[in-house]
Amino acid sequence: MRLRFTKMQGAGNDFVVLDATRGPLSMSSALTTALTTALSPAQMRHLGDRRFGVGADQILVVDASNEPGIDFGYRIFNGGSGDEVEHCGNGARCFLRYVLAHGLTTQRTVRVRTVNRVLELSVLDNGEVRVDMGRPEFAHALIPFDSRGLEARDEGGFELWPLALPAEPSEAAEVAVLSMGNPHAVRRVANVDDARVGIDGPATETHPRFAQGVNAGFMQVLARDRVRLRVWERGAGETLACGTGACAAVVAGVRLGWLDSQVRVDARGGTLHIEWAGGDAPVRMSGPAETVYEGEIEL
Repeated sequence: MRLRFTKMQGAGNDFVVLDATRGPLSMSSALTTALTTALSPAQMRHLGDRRFGVGADQILVVDASNEPGIDFGYRIFNGGSGDEVEHCGNGARCFLRYVLAHGLTTQRTVRVRTVNRVLELSVLDNGEVRVDMGRPEFAHALIPFDSRGLEARDEGGFELWPLALPAEPSEAAEVAVLSMGNPHAVRRVANVDDARVGIDGPATETHPRFAQGVNAGFMQVLARDRVRLRVWERGAGETLACGTGACAAVVAGVRLGWLDSQVRVDARGGTLHIEWAGGDAPVRMSGPAETVYEGEIEL
């Protein structure tokens, strides 16, 4: 089969975007049976392969919606594993750019349903896209994170949990754990350039304390309103930017007393702006989203 696609990127986090609004693309999802798509995990991996396919961190599927108040369905598949995942913030910004550019909507603000939450996406006057990411979740059962037998260190009223990693030279790493619709473990480092992302990232991702795996964030605090961040993404490896990872890092930093409510996050691929007022307030993220090219591929 020949498949039309659009290659997009947001702060260097890159995507293959597929339009399923005019008909189903067929495989049942591991996370939901409400929607279907006609591509297998192997085909998703082929699309994500940078040598034999198109190349992407994630594959995004635009689905039609019959739900009142919801404009589209939004599904995300990891380019490396082919598995469906819950959330992708940089992809959400590209999603809105895509539906506008392809005439699927004329609205500057749309609401989309992922497998576990509803997102509101808006084009700003400066051309960037803002995503209402919803509120963070801290209950360990929702992440999920197994903290049994661990003793946390309290800092600023939030917990830092010791996480034993095989390659750690001394004491265990300390991580803040939370969910932005997908699981995150955030660690503060002195300098992200020296952080052992390629070693500690996969060890954190597959740590037995996280039953469904976890995204591992490495954050360097430059000031109360600015951080540098690298993220090892679950199922994708290190990416040039991670929207949910940026949100999780800022939320953790605010709760730990390190950061203010508005923070610039410098990722390796670009800059994101995160706002969180604390409590039950939603996290808002803004940043760039661009089309790279369009094409067809034989699957």
